[in-house]
Amino acid sequence: MKVCVEDKGDRERITGRLWVLAAGLCMSLGGPIIRLADDITEWQFLFYRSLGAALLLLLWFRISGRPLLARIRGVGVTGFISGLCLSVTFTGYVWGVMHSTVANALFLLSAAPLFAALLGWMVLREPVVRSMWLAMAGVVVGVAIMIGEGLAEADLLGDLAALAAAVGFAGFSVGIRRGRHTDMTPTILIAAAITASVSAAMAFVGGTGITAPAPDVGLAAAYGMLVIGAGIFLFTIGSKSVPSAELVLLSLTEVVLAPVWVWFAFAEVPSLPTLAGGLILLGSIAGQAAAGMRR
Repeated sequence: MKVCVEDKGDRERITGRLWVLAAGLCMSLGGPIIRLADDITEWQFLFYRSLGAALLLLLWFRISGRPLLARIRGVGVTGFISGLCLSVTFTGYVWGVMHSTVANALFLLSAAPLFAALLGWMVLREPVVRSMWLAMAGVVVGVAIMIGEGLAEADLLGDLAALAAAVGFAGFSVGIRRGRHTDMTPTILIAAAITASVSAAMAFVGGTGITAPAPDVGLAAAYGMLVIGAGIFLFTIGSKSVPSAELVLLSLTEVVLAPVWVWFAFAEVPSLPTLAGGLILLGSIAGQAAAGMRR
């Protein structure tokens, strides 16, 4: 019986890491989608993106059968705090990409595993093993090489927004780990509701309102369904069996794959530093995934 329980636990941990890697794949499509949306403001994009994510999640909750209000009550205070942190991530990422170089935004977002490791140790007392520190060092080196050419073009507002997104994502990761024994997927719906409300208010305060060109509205909604509705959903499922720091680290496949999609979609050939840094980053993530599975 003990062997069977251990085998089941091993399968869950391996499956959890695969879910998180798949989440990174979904989230990597966000950058190219933002690039395609030309005639929409940041707040409008965030509003329709949140609506798209909420629509997909509501459909999933409807299919799964459990009452929505019961799901939301089930996440408790931890879930609402996690949703607020994820809302900060949603907003910070879009503002980071639109108000700074993509290189700077990705570099600052890659700091999320470091924040997650610190918060995970403080809140959950999760140990950070040596292989994790080595992998995070590899991530920092790889991303620094990838984006070194763009650091001189920094924009303070965009950089601060991207840094806030990294901290928010770390907080969200630790929060859903803390509530891993319950269904934490409603936190994504909470984050979408907060983001949509704030974005709509800011759009009207800014004088643009929420009326935007239909193609851009469609792109924003597609982003919400695919990147948030599917990507963050898979990330939340994987959080049940993967420690906080490793959880965020594995999701950085987004940073590796995003330039690949831009290459295919916009014929932008990655530079040699981008390819070299991407290989280091991918190797660090793969190495940590393998080390985690061995443990």
